[in-house]
Amino acid sequence: MITTAVTKILGINVPIVQGGMQWVGVPQLAAAVSEAGGLGILTALTQPNPDALRAAIRQTRKLTSKPFGVNITLLPSINPPDYEGYARAAVSEGVRIFETAGNNPGPLIKFFKSEDCVVLHKCTTLRHAKVRDSTQPTVKPVDGHAKRQSAQKMGVDILSIDGFECAGHPGEEDIGGLVLLAKAAKELTVPYIASGGIADGRGLAAALALGASGVNMGTRFMCTVERSVIFLKLIPKNMANNCRFSSPIHPSIKDKIVASKETDTVHIFRTLRNTARVFKNKISMEVVALERRPGGAKFEDIRDLVSGQRGKMVYENGDPDYGIWSAGVTVGLIDDIPTCKTLLDRMATEAEGIIGGLNAAVTRAKL
Repeated sequence: MITTAVTKILGINVPIVQGGMQWVGVPQLAAAVSEAGGLGILTALTQPNPDALRAAIRQTRKLTSKPFGVNITLLPSINPPDYEGYARAAVSEGVRIFETAGNNPGPLIKFFKSEDCVVLHKCTTLRHAKVRDSTQPTVKPVDGHAKRQSAQKMGVDILSIDGFECAGHPGEEDIGGLVLLAKAAKELTVPYIASGGIADGRGLAAALALGASGVNMGTRFMCTVERSVIFLKLIPKNMANNCRFSSPIHPSIKDKIVASKETDTVHIFRTLRNTARVFKNKISMEVVALERRPGGAKFEDIRDLVSGQRGKMVYENGDPDYGIWSAGVTVGLIDDIPTCKTLLDRMATEAEGIIGGLNAAVTRAKL
C-alpha cells in the first residue's frame, strides 16, 4: 500500500484522484473510482442547476459510502453559472471535499474552509499556486469581492499541479510536468498531486519520485467500464444480468482513444489565450485553421464549432468528429478499457514494484 499525505487527508487507499470532467464526472464514475480506493469527483457544472447537483450527490451516496468530492470550475463568462448556489448545495448535502479550478477561486475557497471542508485546487503554474498574480482574469465571485491571491496563501489543503500534457486547459506557459513537479517540491509547503500525462503505474511512481503525494487523472478514467455489484441498486432486478455500467462515454469513443497515439491531440483557443487541449478531429482542425488565418479568429467565428452541446453529443452518439472533446496526451498510453478497480489496483502494484526495484538498486558503498 502507498500511504501519502494525500491518502491521509482524503481518507482514501490509493493516491489517485479522478479529476473533474465536463459531461463525464457523473455519479456512476465518481462512485466507481471511490469504491476502487481512489477519490471520485462529481463535476458540478455537468448538472444544469444546484438542485440537480443535489440529486447527483444523493445518487452517488447510494453507490458508495466512501469519500468523494465535487469539482467547481470558474470560467470567464458573460453570464456566470450560479457558483455560489452549487457550492452551498453541495455543502448542505454533506460533501466535505472540493476540487476548485479556474479564475479567482478565493471566495469559494474561503467559503469551503469556513465550512471545515478539504479543498484541492488545480494550478497550471507555480505562480498561481504560491504568489499573488495581478494578471489573472476575474469572474464574479461568491461574495462579490474580486481578490487575487495564491491558492497556497488561501489555505488550500492540496494543490493539483497541471502539466502541459493535460487535457482541457493547460495554461499559456507550456511547461511540462517534470519541471513543474520538481519546482513544486522546492517551493510549495502544502501537499500536491501531479496532473497531466499520467495513465499507469510508471506515471504514479514518477510523480511520487518528484515529490508529489499522488496523481490526478482524467483521460485515463474516460476509458473504464464497470460491472460492479454496487450499481445493481439502481436498476430493475430483471435487467441485472445484462447490465454493463461505464464512464458515460460511448464505446466507440473509448475504442477511438485506445487506438490513438500521443500525437492525436491539438491545442485550440491559442490566439484567444484560453488554450485547451482537445482530441484532433475534423472540427478541432477547422478551429485551428481559423485561428491561424491572417488576423486570427474571434470567439464569434468559432462559437458554433466549439459548442459544449456538440461536445456532449460526441460522448452520446459515438461520432468522434461531431464536436470538440477534451483528451490529454495520455491517449498514447491507453491500450485497454478496464474497470476502475482493475485500473487502480494495477497502477498501485506497478508503482510499488518500480519503487521497490529502485530501492533495491541503491546500495551503500563499502568503506
